[in-house]
Amino acid sequence: MPLPPEEPQIHESAQGPSATAAAGRPASTPRPVPGPRSAASPRPGRPGPGPARPGPSAQRPVPGPPAPESRPENRSGDGNPQLQFIPAPADGALDAAEEALDLLLDSGRAPGEVLVLTTGDRHPWATHELSFGEAAYWAQQDTAEDVFFADASSVDRVADRPVVIVAVNGGDDEVAARALPVALSRAGTLLVVCGDPQRAGALLGAGV
Repeated sequence: MPLPPEEPQIHESAQGPSATAAAGRPASTPRPVPGPRSAASPRPGRPGPGPARPGPSAQRPVPGPPAPESRPENRSGDGNPQLQFIPAPADGALDAAEEALDLLLDSGRAPGEVLVLTTGDRHPWATHELSFGEAAYWAQQDTAEDVFFADASSVDRVADRPVVIVAVNGGDDEVAARALPVALSRAGTLLVVCGDPQRAGALLGAGV
């Protein structure tokens, strides 16, 4: 009796475009210069329930040459924070804010020192945590054990933190004009704005 033909073997190396999926990732966002911090501290893991904030890609692209538009002259003797702009379109502002956050945490900044604000759609973490109720959500800001994400509609309720990152990911000028000055007042040492630098600078009165 003739033996049946063997099934062809499909090797992992030939299974479609998965190996090259990273090639479609947009160009790297300009890297912010980590701002000053009170003391060096290791980066802890995420405590508590809820979805983990998306981490950086395993194969991080080499950063491009353009640097964020830093305004170190704003860090004056009266305690004004350093101001940095990372140019990004509205639909890419949240990704730019995520990358800025990763760089700050990798530099040794403690998660509890960072606040991330969005002017458009909420960050997925905030949406998830709010599903458990506002009391539990705002309690996490008070414990200051991790990065806290909030949207511009609740900017008056956010507490001061050494670093504030604002993703101008939507909303009209009225929303951004209200959120940006409050974000500046909440930032102890560094404010990073991800969006259109001309628009954000005009709304802040920074004269960019």
